[in-house]
Amino acid sequence: MPKPILRSTDPALPDQRGLLKWVFGPRMGLLAATLALVVLQGSVRPRGAVLGVLVAVGAVVLTAYGYWQVIRLGRVVGERFLLVQALADIGIITLLVHFAGGPNTPAPGLYILVIAAYALLLPFAWGLAVALLVAAAYATEGIWHVGARPGLDFWSQIGVFLAAYLLVGMLTARLRAASTERASLEGELRRVRLAADEILRNIRSGVMTVDDDGTLAFINPMAAEMLQLDGESLMGTPVLDTLKFRTPELWAAMVAALRHGRKVSRGEGLVSLVDGRSFPIGLSTTTFERDSDGRTSVTAIFADISDLKRLNDLNLRAERLEAVAALSASLAHEIRNPLASIRSSVEQIARSVHADEDDRYLANLVVRESDRLSRLLSEFLDFARVRATEFMPVDLQAVVLAAARLIREHPDCRPDIQIRVEGSRTVIDGDEDLLHRVVANLLLNAVQAASGPMVIAVITRSAVVAELPRGCTIDQPVCLEVRDNGPGIPEELRDRLFQPFVTGRMGGSGLGLAIVQRAVEAHRGVVLLESEPEVGTTFTIFFPARRGAEAAA
Repeated sequence: MPKPILRSTDPALPDQRGLLKWVFGPRMGLLAATLALVVLQGSVRPRGAVLGVLVAVGAVVLTAYGYWQVIRLGRVVGERFLLVQALADIGIITLLVHFAGGPNTPAPGLYILVIAAYALLLPFAWGLAVALLVAAAYATEGIWHVGARPGLDFWSQIGVFLAAYLLVGMLTARLRAASTERASLEGELRRVRLAADEILRNIRSGVMTVDDDGTLAFINPMAAEMLQLDGESLMGTPVLDTLKFRTPELWAAMVAALRHGRKVSRGEGLVSLVDGRSFPIGLSTTTFERDSDGRTSVTAIFADISDLKRLNDLNLRAERLEAVAALSASLAHEIRNPLASIRSSVEQIARSVHADEDDRYLANLVVRESDRLSRLLSEFLDFARVRATEFMPVDLQAVVLAAARLIREHPDCRPDIQIRVEGSRTVIDGDEDLLHRVVANLLLNAVQAASGPMVIAVITRSAVVAELPRGCTIDQPVCLEVRDNGPGIPEELRDRLFQPFVTGRMGGSGLGLAIVQRAVEAHRGVVLLESEPEVGTTFTIFFPARRGAEAAA
């Protein structure tokens, strides 16, 4: 996202190093002019010339030391150091005033520069001390030249010095306060920018900004990863054509926002990557006009909603199963009694002395089909009666071991089919009978789907929240996996496999996996399916290890 430009008209004080550069340079010029006057008047004022040379030598030493400390070494010096430098400047100007003709010459005006410079460099109290030293030096020089009774002009000049300091000092104090406030605001802005950048880099949503000419202005790492784009190389280049092929819905939303100002909220689209993978996304767009250049940009925020759609499908599947269960129970009760009466009547007809061989054959056929219908009705009732009646701590691995022993003895379990139990003891709050039916149905389905040698692995283990589908909340999840290397499930059946009466096996009722789904739902769990032809099938079930107070109520 384009970063705003901070515009500020607040004045800022120059740094200490920059100010001292302007002090050291003019000082050497004044020193040269002063030494020239000392040399010219040395024969007339020999004692003053000696004093002038000593002051000049001291000023040179102090200037060299200050230059080395501040300019060469880059050190930040304190008030005492600056006060000593101020004494050097006052001494040079006083010497210049003395040899230039006294207080009535233009030379004392240079004191104003010293007062202004050190008012900027020093705190208010220390700057006031410099101003008082200037006044003292001027007064001493004035008394030296004028005598014991200096005039009004003399004292007015001292008042000007003090007034100049008060004015510059007050302005400096306000500048320092403004600079401090500005530094605070800039620091806060940097902190906010860093926080925003950190959020944009680490959120699980993609964020992309495109300018009105279609060039990429910003893209966060998640967006670049989701769309398989090189964000750094594409920055500032046209990107809409690339978006059109990767995700037409996102492209259309951004174009509509740029051309017509239309915003999208809670839209959906599909991302198709160059490696053949695709996934759904939820997206929203917004437009804004940048203050920096007045250009219009559109920002899109999008996220992978594969897990969310899967979770919605699971919830919809559970609702459908509940409705079918109620209908199955009603129909089974309505059909079972008449069917029993029909079977009993046909058996009596077959045992009649007047029945011939053909009558007995037809009667046996009716009885056999009646029994088949009765078994089917029993399965309907089993499906309808899937309810968790009693929750207690259950070792899930022990349930798996018992179900595996049962299925190994089933007539459909051939010798070339192996059932392996892996994992460790895993205790959950559950209905042992329902959990047994879940494992047994999954194992029996795998066994009956086998067309050759096959290995079925059942794994019980603890899980972590990160393994759950996005949007699914299960505290302390426990995982049950049933994995096989069989023929896999045809693609046309996968989306409907948990629906009642959907089966890929001849003669199957299509209720086994529907019962699994309802039993898992009764435990507040979720069941997921992954299957590839000729690779195998994996059912992954997540259960909560403990039954919450809300579920218990």
